[in-house]
Amino acid sequence: SVVDADDAVQETMIRAWRGLERFEGRSSLRRWLVRIATNVCLDQLGARGRRVRPFEDGPCGGIDGDLGTHPGEYWLEPIPDALVLTDDADPAERAALRQSIRLAFVAALQHLPPRQRACLLLKEVLDFSAEEIAETLETSVASVNSALQRARAQTMASRREQVPAFDDFVPTTGTESLLERYIAAFERHDVDALVGLLCDDVIMSMPPYTLWLQGPATIHDWLHGPGIHCRGSRLLPVAASASPAFAQYRPAPEGGHRAWALIVLELREERIAAWNAFLAVETLFPRFGLDLELPPQK
Repeated sequence: SVVDADDAVQETMIRAWRGLERFEGRSSLRRWLVRIATNVCLDQLGARGRRVRPFEDGPCGGIDGDLGTHPGEYWLEPIPDALVLTDDADPAERAALRQSIRLAFVAALQHLPPRQRACLLLKEVLDFSAEEIAETLETSVASVNSALQRARAQTMASRREQVPAFDDFVPTTGTESLLERYIAAFERHDVDALVGLLCDDVIMSMPPYTLWLQGPATIHDWLHGPGIHCRGSRLLPVAASASPAFAQYRPAPEGGHRAWALIVLELREERIAAWNAFLAVETLFPRFGLDLELPPQK
């Protein structure tokens, strides 16, 4: 989560400040800071459980199913792109960073032991060599290569086991058209049009609720049932988890609109494979620089 990341950055800066006099310059300042940050993250991971997505937590439900809840720290959360994706990154680095914050990839990482996770991120995101990773983790190159092999195999298996499967989001004319139709149908509460944009095995989830739904027919019934209160909503595009995302505002009784969900979509073959509605708006919206209320439209 963003809170976990903020805690790690703060602790890294504290440790770096305290240890600055011991920095001998035998490696770059960047690698020295990465080593400190890696140790901080390993300490954090050893003290915390993994975060999950609702469809990893139990079987899918129906429109009359028990919503159930877990506290916020139980769930995987989206992250603002602006916190990770920098304008000065080269194309390859930017692509690696985008991959590293997608929900499906982060969910797969949760299944790895901490040191395997560190090896994979240092290699795939920061492009460290096996020798540099070994130095960072104070282990052997052979151990690093073994950990990388196991981590890649486990990550691929975890992503294959995710139902549904997701494409890496690359904006195209087709996806832009899909998202325009999604916004238009959502704001009209045109359920038939919305369902027409979904994959056959689509998932809808609404953390912190444990309930999740699967299939266009079930989502159709939900939108005509409990989801009817979303009628009249407004959507504002946001940049979250390197995926198509929107801030949803539902009509407020006193007029205007009030924050309801941060929606992150995952696509496959220019259709919606997952509809993730994160409802902890009091926490999430400020992180994205979003207002909790919108004034009435003129």
